[in-house]
Amino acid sequence: INVLSRHSSRFKAGSQELGQKAWIEKTFSKRECIYIIANNKDVNRCCCGQLISQHIPIPPSTAANKNGEETKQLEPQPEKWSISKHTQTCPTDAYGNLEFQGGGHSNKAMYIRVSYDTKPDSLLHLMVKDWQLELPKLLISVHGGLQNFELQPKLKQVFGKGLIKAAMTTGAWIFTGGVSTGVIRHVGDALKDHSSKSRGRICAIGIAPWGIVENKEDLIGKDVSRVYQTMSNPLSKLCVLNSSHTHFILADNGTLGKYGAEVKLRRQLEKHISLQKINTRLGQGVPVVGLIVEGGPNVISIVLECLREEPPLPVVICDGSGRASDILSFAHKYSEEGGIISESLRDQLLVTIQKTFNYNRNQAHQLFVILMECMKKKELVSAITFIHKCTNASAPDQLSLALAWNRVDIARSQIFVFGHHWPPLGSLTVTDGTAPEKEKKSPAAQTKAARGKGKGKKKGGKMKEEPEEETDPRKLELLNWVNSLEQAMLDALVLDRVDFVKLLIENGVNMQRFLTIPRLEELYNTRLGPPNTLHLLVRDVKKGNLPPDYHISLIDIGLVLEYLMGGAYRCNYTRKSFRTLYNNLFGPKRPKALKLLGMEDDEPPTKGKKKKKKKKKKKEEEIDIDVDDPEVSRFQYPFHELMVWAVLMKRQKMALFLWQRGEETMAKALVACKLYKSMAHESSESELVDDISQDLDNNSKDFGQLAVELLDQSYKHDEQVAMKLLTYELKNWSNSTCLKLAVAAKHRDFIAHTCSQMLLTDMWMGRLRMRKNPGLKVIMGILFPPTILFLEFRSSDDFSYQTSRENEDGKEKEEENVDANADTGSRKDEENGNKKQRSLPIGKKIYEFYNAPIVKFWFYTISYLGYLMLFNYIILVRMDRWPSLQEWIVISYIVTLALEKVREILMSEPGKLSQKIKVWLQEYWNITDMVAISVFIIGAILRLQNQPYMGYGRVIYCVDIIFWYIRVLDIFGVNKYLGPYVMMIGKMMIDMLYFVVIMLVVLMSFGVARQAILHPDEEPSWRLARNIFYMPYWMIYGEVFADQIDRKSRIHSKILFPVSEADDQIQINENDSKSHVYGSVFLKSQPKHTLISAPIAKFSLSLTWPPPNICPGPLTMQKLECGIYFIQCTGFILCIHRPTVYMYSVFTQSASFKPCSPQIG
Repeated sequence: INVLSRHSSRFKAGSQELGQKAWIEKTFSKRECIYIIANNKDVNRCCCGQLISQHIPIPPSTAANKNGEETKQLEPQPEKWSISKHTQTCPTDAYGNLEFQGGGHSNKAMYIRVSYDTKPDSLLHLMVKDWQLELPKLLISVHGGLQNFELQPKLKQVFGKGLIKAAMTTGAWIFTGGVSTGVIRHVGDALKDHSSKSRGRICAIGIAPWGIVENKEDLIGKDVSRVYQTMSNPLSKLCVLNSSHTHFILADNGTLGKYGAEVKLRRQLEKHISLQKINTRLGQGVPVVGLIVEGGPNVISIVLECLREEPPLPVVICDGSGRASDILSFAHKYSEEGGIISESLRDQLLVTIQKTFNYNRNQAHQLFVILMECMKKKELVSAITFIHKCTNASAPDQLSLALAWNRVDIARSQIFVFGHHWPPLGSLTVTDGTAPEKEKKSPAAQTKAARGKGKGKKKGGKMKEEPEEETDPRKLELLNWVNSLEQAMLDALVLDRVDFVKLLIENGVNMQRFLTIPRLEELYNTRLGPPNTLHLLVRDVKKGNLPPDYHISLIDIGLVLEYLMGGAYRCNYTRKSFRTLYNNLFGPKRPKALKLLGMEDDEPPTKGKKKKKKKKKKKEEEIDIDVDDPEVSRFQYPFHELMVWAVLMKRQKMALFLWQRGEETMAKALVACKLYKSMAHESSESELVDDISQDLDNNSKDFGQLAVELLDQSYKHDEQVAMKLLTYELKNWSNSTCLKLAVAAKHRDFIAHTCSQMLLTDMWMGRLRMRKNPGLKVIMGILFPPTILFLEFRSSDDFSYQTSRENEDGKEKEEENVDANADTGSRKDEENGNKKQRSLPIGKKIYEFYNAPIVKFWFYTISYLGYLMLFNYIILVRMDRWPSLQEWIVISYIVTLALEKVREILMSEPGKLSQKIKVWLQEYWNITDMVAISVFIIGAILRLQNQPYMGYGRVIYCVDIIFWYIRVLDIFGVNKYLGPYVMMIGKMMIDMLYFVVIMLVVLMSFGVARQAILHPDEEPSWRLARNIFYMPYWMIYGEVFADQIDRKSRIHSKILFPVSEADDQIQINENDSKSHVYGSVFLKSQPKHTLISAPIAKFSLSLTWPPPNICPGPLTMQKLECGIYFIQCTGFILCIHRPTVYMYSVFTQSASFKPCSPQIG
């Protein structure tokens, strides 16, 4: 298959080359003189310039004239020679590659011979498609003297540096005459100096007449590679091509040794290129600038032709280069508007023209007239400084050009100057909000806007009154400038121009006003920029093939973000409020897409009247949304949205810049770290290029390092504020916290930071203040409750991990109790509060003790160890027909533990039940618990039956206890000494699987051969599969079963020897690998052990009493003034923390429990 695909690819490539070759020969042609008309000055030459002896023979079709008479070749003809009458076209016979020799460097270039009247669109298609050139953002057309001349060294250096800088920074093309004479030689020297210092080559295209090229016979050939000698013949009137150019277009008009064939072709090609757009986003055409260096009288005529073009082409003069350039510069300097010059300067200029070009008075006067015609448009003529000065464009057009050239220095120094300082965007009134409607939009944005119209109607079909159009010219100018700035911002983001984004923000672009839903979608759907995996991620999320022109919506982006962030993360783009707004803005097409995604509603459907009320509310919401209001589709925190866009589009520099702007920088760094890490994982799983995954991983490390540095700086500045930053609930990031985001990103360095560890320790200890032997003190408090009164507790002011929700709840309580005349009372309360903080009440101490996560952990651990001892007892002793008391306790423990696991699933953060289960199953120990509980329940059901099922149940009990012993490792993980070892063993088990696979191959090869040799007469049975591995497996450990080796065949012992050697080598390598893994993984496990602090969150939200005291009976709760919630179960009271009460209420509602009457025990 690979061979066939390789041959098919070669065949396709070959067919494409043949097709391209045929297109070139069909489109482009050459011209040849087909009549011999002797020249009056030289009878040995034809008027075309060719020697008559070397002239091509006359074709038979033209040998006879209309009267049937033959033309006489040598006889001078009275008819004047012309290109149209005396030349004919035929397919071009000279194109391909040429390699220059004879200079210091061996440069290569592409060339083609074309007719002088070739269509410019065909030439541009050749350059872009066949020569693989990118469209220029600037075209510099160099004109000047054809005769060799010298430039002053300093002027030549300035000219070369300026030309190279202009071409390099703008992505320009340079058009020249192509031959190595005059000004073209100086351009070639500048290009050669640049190519010797840097690897890249500037696109320099030489447009030269075919008839004046030296050694042009060497270039004849179709799609060939030729060697071209650059040594010129001093006796020849022809010129060699300049070796510093990259491409050549050789214009052919059938003449030899004559200039002028390239003039018309070059002018038309420049005109056609100027009509092209710089890119699909920018409406600005390619600017063309003429550069004049030295030159003769014809150069002044060329300048006039450039200025008379429509639109006129600006001209830059290199002052001091001599001849025509100096005359133009002098006239430009001293002439007034309209091309008027004083009499004295007029006479001086005429004398200068006469001396420079050896003209008489009449000739000088005619050239002077042409010169004054040029000066009538002197605003388009400039000295060699900034090119954009002579474009005579408006500020928005200049900004668009600077953006296309990526010249932020020009924009900063020439556009955003004193004369262009405008009022801030906030000065615009509400009626000015119609500005974004006039801005330039992409076709996608325009279709969306048209789709969304008509949804903002009110009842009765009345449209909202449109605001009056602005008539103030100053405000209109301001609005146009604001629109151009916002469009420039959109282009800068798409083109990944970080410096321009920064410049535009510094000059008044309001990002909150700028970023709208259509613009953000347009950014996500751009094809420009570095390659990214966004379309692959959207395809994976939508679980289907997407068309090439698929338009990514923000709801798709929300699904991608939830997929990459994992867990219970919920993006704002997928919430019901945003989807409702989105559907109202963009027409009826979206609900179908949402239905396919299964995202109709967040809340479960209800019955009866509630459902109707919700439908009515939905309709009202759709009606009340004003689509024309620009504020509806804007974002509160635009830098959040743009940073996520930059991360998903793999624009690291832009992401780093946007990270620095806006709020919640620590959270944004952690989110970017997690997104990049997930994208790197997806790239590696998708078997993409390794560099993509590596780049994404490096970007993740960069943001992770920024998050650690920011945390370290905050911790050094204020410890308490840093800890509050870690536990602050981020409403814009799915109500998560920085600590949760760090755990989700598995950011070891962040969690291992001193601030994070102190916070985790505080959360683990609760309000208990214990510095030494906390475990022993907690166990004593559990076993002997009176010792709780002797423990130290912290006050509420010492809490460093109080969440923002608790703070807000506390503020709400204070606001409810505050009266207008409560100043004095509040002071007394503060004094009383200070006294109470010195010692907590006894009830409060008991509550805080049992509510601490460390106490709950030890409570659960002691209960679990007791359960394990009872489980050991019931399987080690004889099992009676009816379960004993110990067995009933074990069964009740398992059942209540199963209910606790159901409670954990229901109280988790995700909205949908399927998502809750998916997140819960992502943890290994939850899977172990599920398997262990399921196996035990099956065994219990069988155990309650008669024999033989009762025996089966007991065997299942015996197997099930293995899972419960493995579960002890989870308890060890909390310990700071045993935890790293648990992680290390887990890593080593994964690495050992690869050796097991290799060893399995060796075992199977020997086991099959051994079984076949020793037992040739076996009947088919499943026991054969066991025998293949049984004895060979024990042979690995030294049990070779010597008594069976030579029983039937000696070949068995010969096979055993290499197998044993192979197994020994595998085991030796396995031990070496284990020692290496031990050294590397154990060192990494030390900081990574902080990730095992996840039990803190688990036990902080778990019930105080462990199984089997958890009862699923009816639950009631009563809120007391002391802030404690009592939840009363049937005959038992549980004290739990407020978040647990909230989640228990969710559990009771989902289980359809009927609350009992409130009771206080």
